Amino acid sequence: MSTGGGRYWFKQALGGLPFAGDLAQWLRPGNQYPTSGYNLDRLAAVLPEWVQAAQLSCCTVEVKKPRRVLVVAFLRWWLEYGCALGLLLSGLGHHVDLGFVPYRNWVDPVQKFDSRRQAAYIRRVLAAARDLMTAYDLSAGPLNEIPKALLQQIEKLSKIDVQYTRQRETLYLDTDGKDRDLYKLRLSRNLAAAGATRRLLERGEYDVVIIPNGSIFEFGASYRAARHLGVPVVTYEFGEQRERVWLAQNAEIMLQDTSAFWEARGQTSLSAEERKILKELYRARRSGHVWANFGRRWQHSQRQGTNSTRESLSLDPSRQVVLLCTNVVGDSLALGRQIFTEGMVDWLSMTLKYFSERPDVQLIVRVHPGELNGAGDPSVDIIRRTLPELPENIIVVPPESQINTYDLVSLANLGLVYTTTVGMEMAMAGVPVIIGGWTHYRGKGFTSDPSTQEEYYGMLNQFLATAPVRPLKRSQVELAEQYAYRFFFEYPLLFPWHLVDFWKDIAARPIAMALQPDRLTRYQRAVDAFLGMPLEWDREVISKNEEQY
Repeated sequence: MSTGGGRYWFKQALGGLPFAGDLAQWLRPGNQYPTSGYNLDRLAAVLPEWVQAAQLSCCTVEVKKPRRVLVVAFLRWWLEYGCALGLLLSGLGHHVDLGFVPYRNWVDPVQKFDSRRQAAYIRRVLAAARDLMTAYDLSAGPLNEIPKALLQQIEKLSKIDVQYTRQRETLYLDTDGKDRDLYKLRLSRNLAAAGATRRLLERGEYDVVIIPNGSIFEFGASYRAARHLGVPVVTYEFGEQRERVWLAQNAEIMLQDTSAFWEARGQTSLSAEERKILKELYRARRSGHVWANFGRRWQHSQRQGTNSTRESLSLDPSRQVVLLCTNVVGDSLALGRQIFTEGMVDWLSMTLKYFSERPDVQLIVRVHPGELNGAGDPSVDIIRRTLPELPENIIVVPPESQINTYDLVSLANLGLVYTTTVGMEMAMAGVPVIIGGWTHYRGKGFTSDPSTQEEYYGMLNQFLATAPVRPLKRSQVELAEQYAYRFFFEYPLLFPWHLVDFWKDIAARPIAMALQPDRLTRYQRAVDAFLGMPLEWDREVISKNEEQY
């Protein structure tokens, strides 16, 4: 943000005047959005239709005890989604408020005058829904004193924001001006969101707060503020499948804590039909094909076969192969997951050093292909820093490599992962896996899960003492398969709209359609969970839901 010129200082002065930004926006012809903000024209065009559908539904439903709901939505795409979700719940007879912040992104400073103009613009757009939803700006209001315990959480969250944005775990808050400035910005905005959320919840008597993600940015700040007050919270995110949503109650959904789910479903073996479906899914994953309602390809190259892959990597067939698969450095599925290291980078470095002293074993490091989309501290650079002269027994497969990861799995005697799902897939192939971080399939009975560095090194020594490494027992493989099926096909809940293709989805399944009783039955488990009703994972409930296909 440039600080040069009279315009900047004029706006700085106006920003200190109450309602100056609001007045400027209200005088703007056609409620055009500020140049420092974002455009909600698409939402403004459909909001009257959504409101009408919700109002018509309200006239036909009877709710014995309506729930008081706060839907939190930051950033344009989440605000659009939050409006649809809020109006869906309003259409079912519940009392819904919407909390927002006016910023276009989470990294650029914005003058107070401009943020107030954007907030006024958003409120004017949302005015079409004011009979059903009251909108609150969670960036506004005094910065009241934050309780010490909550403040510490917000400070930790703000560092994670910087790690996520910079796509690297190591921060230089004392020496790097960019890191320091971004941390100050994130801390300021997170404190404002936490404070505003606390004030709203303290006077609102809400039954539940609904928040996307819950682990980063203002999402995380509002989540932590609500939990600090003991208010029930539902966090949600989206995976690979269309018409599915991940939900967590009083937890961060990105942690994907499947403990209760697995406790209820872990004792039930797969049926023949379920095994067939799982095999079809993994056949597609391994060959790089899109399958059913899954919206992505997992590999971008065809399998070449074990022998061809061994030759291309010049592997010695007389030595065992250990396959290490990284996460994307700085990804939200890896940040804050450390158990016995400082993070994934530390885990990768200590593992490299261990194998540099084990020339009897070959280590393949498969760098996550997702790093092609950007990494502030690429895994390849971490490897070079750790081992400037790479030993001949350590082979690095970079993110751009056309080698299919599943060919590497077929070569592996032992697998090492931090949190990536490939670890679960290696176990399904009978490969023993040691997990270095906290991931949802840790502790489910088919992986080795050290809690200290000593345990980690001890497990490595123990596995590699036997040549070849003993594969998993058939019972463990079946357990891994069972968990994979349950995780992919039962853990996500049916819901009409996915965030990625939201506008396509809501055109195909508009609010009016989703509110129809026969359609609503299809999504009832997710709706009830959003409202804070306890999630049930028994087979009968899941079967009843799945019958709506």
